[in-house]
Amino acid sequence: MFYDLAPYRRQKKKVEEATRKLVETNAQLVNRHMETIRAFAAAIEARDQYTRWHSEKVAEYAQQICINMGLDEQTAGMAYLAGLLHDAGKIGVPESILIKPGRLIDAEFEVIKKHPEIGVNILRSMQNMKEILQVIRHHHERYDGSGYPDGLKGEDIPLLSRILAVADAFDAMTSDRSYRKAFSFDKVVQEIESNAGTQFDPQVAQSFLGLLREQWKNLTGT
Repeated sequence: MFYDLAPYRRQKKKVEEATRKLVETNAQLVNRHMETIRAFAAAIEARDQYTRWHSEKVAEYAQQICINMGLDEQTAGMAYLAGLLHDAGKIGVPESILIKPGRLIDAEFEVIKKHPEIGVNILRSMQNMKEILQVIRHHHERYDGSGYPDGLKGEDIPLLSRILAVADAFDAMTSDRSYRKAFSFDKVVQEIESNAGTQFDPQVAQSFLGLLREQWKNLTGT
């Protein structure tokens, strides 16, 4: 019995060509999407010389933590996007507060605390962003439940928000700010260790500390 595969092969070729074009189109859309996201993050950070490149670094740290914890590539990619956009809501914070050279008073801190919700509202129209929006909303929650905006506790906080919290704090501590100088490596490690279980998820904190110590060992040879 002979079965003519020629029609199938012609159809298969058409499908493969259509798939190739679709993949190329999707790749172009993804690249444009990423360019838009990076431009948006840069626009926010341009308001404050002390936080320039902050979102990019937080995104990279969050992605590294995901990989070190054995999470899949898609999750690590989501962490990266959330890192780029986590401070989007600061575009709605007055510059007088955002770049104030001294400590914030309570009323000013209450304004700053609104930026996760403002960010979610700004980004709500972006398609396929629901999970990332939740990560952004909760990246200032604390493991002990004393964070904001919703006072979530422990594993009720999305995992990527817990990862972002460590990445965000690390970059803040290792960068000069308008009100203080960057912390030393030992001071940063001490802060993360002492706040594991209160501000930070202990597992996430330990994973990142492991990365830090390994990199420090490679840099210093000790």
